[in-house]
Amino acid sequence: MKPRPSELMPLASRSMLLDVANTGKRLVAVGDRGHVLVSANGKDWSQVQVPVRSALTAVTFADADNGWAVGHDAVILHTKDGGKTWALQNFQPQLEKPLLDVIFLDTSRGFAVGAYGLFYETSDGGQNWTEVQSPIRADELHFNSISRLNNGDLLIAGEQGTLALSNDGGATWNKLVAPYESSLFGAVAVGEKGAALFGLRGNVYVSSDPASGNWTKVDTGTVASMFGGTSLPGGGVAMVGLNGAVLLIDGNGGNVRSLRTDAGTPLSGVIVATDASLLAVGESGVQRVKLQ
Repeated sequence: MKPRPSELMPLASRSMLLDVANTGKRLVAVGDRGHVLVSANGKDWSQVQVPVRSALTAVTFADADNGWAVGHDAVILHTKDGGKTWALQNFQPQLEKPLLDVIFLDTSRGFAVGAYGLFYETSDGGQNWTEVQSPIRADELHFNSISRLNNGDLLIAGEQGTLALSNDGGATWNKLVAPYESSLFGAVAVGEKGAALFGLRGNVYVSSDPASGNWTKVDTGTVASMFGGTSLPGGGVAMVGLNGAVLLIDGNGGNVRSLRTDAGTPLSGVIVATDASLLAVGESGVQRVKLQ
C-alpha cells in the first residue's frame, strides 16, 4: 500500500492533535489524518502537507530545523526546515503497529518506540532505521514514551508498569521496578537525574533517581488519566489529560495545583508557550492555558 498525502483542512487547528513541540523559532503540532500545523505565536496556525494521512502521535526537534514525527503505520517523517516541509523516512502499514513517541539526542542519534515493543534506532538522522535488540522487548508490551532526563539518561515508560532506563545513550537498557503496575503514559525530567511518571486514573509518581526504585506517590486529587507533560521554567512539571485536566506539580511532588481548559476535552500534549502560558493539544485542537 502506497502512502497518500495529507489533505489540507480549514479547521485542522481544531481537530484532534496529539503532540506539540517548540523548535525555538516556531511551534509545530501533529495529529489525526497526518495533520501538521505550524505557528509563530501559538495563536495563528497554518497546516502544511505531509506525505501521509496516518495519525501522527509525536513530534520532536533536535534543533530549530531538524525534526521528526512518528505515528500509525510505523510512519516516521523528517523535516530539515523547521516543520515547513516533510519527507517520509519509514512507512510500514503491514506491521499494524503504531509508533507512539520519538526522541533525538542530536541531529544523528534518535529512537522511536511504539506498540507491542516496537523499538527503532538511527545513527544517521533517520536515513536508516533499525530495530533495537533488547530484552526489554521480550513481553511485547506497548512502549508509550521515551524521555531524556537532565543527566542524559533515557527512560521508557509503557503498559503494565513497563519502565526501562539507559545510562549509555541507548546502547543498553535495564528494566526497572515501577511504582505502578498499570499503564504509564510518560515521564518528565525533574532535578539533576529525577523523573515524574504519569499514567492511568491520576497516578503520578516522582523520584530523584529512577534507578533506585524509590518513588513517591503524588496526591493529585484527581482520577483523570494524564497523557502528556512538560518541564516548567524554574522546576516542576505540567501534566495534561482527560476532561481538560491540567496539573502543575513542584519538583518533589509536594505541591499540586489543578487547572482545567475551557473546552474540557481530553488533552494529550503540552509545552510552555513563548508568553510563559501553557499550550496544550488534544481532542479539540490547540488550547491555551493561562498560569495566572
